[in-house]
Amino acid sequence: MQPKSLLIVRTDRIGDVMLSLPLIDFIKQKYPLCKITFLLREYTSALALDYDGINEVLLLIEQKGKPNLLQNVIMLRRQNIDTVIVVYPTFIISLIIFLSGIKKRIGTGYRWYSFFFTHKVYEHRKTAERHELEYNLNLLKQIGINQVINESSIKFHLTISVETRNKVLSILTRNKINLDKPIIIVHPGSGGSAVDLPIPKMIKLMELLSTLECYIFVTGNKSEVALCQELVVKDNIFNFAGEFELNELVALIDLSIIFISNSTGPLHIAAALNKYVVGFYPKILACSPKRWGPYTQKKIIVMPEIDCSNCDREQCEKLNCMDSININNVFANVQKIYKLHLNNGDFHAE
Repeated sequence: MQPKSLLIVRTDRIGDVMLSLPLIDFIKQKYPLCKITFLLREYTSALALDYDGINEVLLLIEQKGKPNLLQNVIMLRRQNIDTVIVVYPTFIISLIIFLSGIKKRIGTGYRWYSFFFTHKVYEHRKTAERHELEYNLNLLKQIGINQVINESSIKFHLTISVETRNKVLSILTRNKINLDKPIIIVHPGSGGSAVDLPIPKMIKLMELLSTLECYIFVTGNKSEVALCQELVVKDNIFNFAGEFELNELVALIDLSIIFISNSTGPLHIAAALNKYVVGFYPKILACSPKRWGPYTQKKIIVMPEIDCSNCDREQCEKLNCMDSININNVFANVQKIYKLHLNNGDFHAE
């Protein structure tokens, strides 16, 4: 069945949404007249608004952080959608989709509530045999799209408005930053999605980075202001935690040359903006860079050097695996990227 009005549902976190957006291109290539609607949470909506190929963005209606069953069903019933792809299913989301009367419902076949879907995909993502973006793309086989991808073939279409860019520039000007030097961004938090590089190690990295002729911006959400402040060890380091909305963070990242972080959503934003990225990942299978790494060729993945097997979060934290990462080696790789940009002269904002 050729979809005429298709809904993509991804109501979880920033990185998850980022790794679902490339589906838009392949759907539009196959079905150029298909209306594509994207359902996501309000705090990630900036990623989909004005995204090339998305015709309409719907915000999940929530009360106290939980989806409202009736109001979401009513909203979707008004949309005249014939096909839906539930990229990340939960019980309540799957029930909403079922009750919305959408004829063709695509989702995983391995959950107890998978009977809500008319077309099921049988893949265990927890085995991390491929990248999350590739798992997402496999869902499109149910509408006749069979696509092989690699890190060089995927394109993102994040939009940065002039207004947003100017607001970010005004904040930087207020902090006496005039873009006469390259910018490196360090994002130390991960929201608990992975085991992070220990703060003492991150501080050591900041001390090394501060020796470069650059600005270093530390970013995070409002709850991470104190954490980020610990990394302000030199005058060329600025704590911008809690300063930017998501669309503004995208604009800020676009001004940088290198983005350094644990496994977290903004890392995928930086990769989508074609920045060099450095990501710290534990050896836990569920957090595997094979599944959750930035989908780009311009990346450095850093993992613990400790020899362990069958790692889980409890063992990783007990052995303090992330503390085995050699920060001097990390800095040496960052230096190479930094010098590359200086030689090419492409570190200035456009």
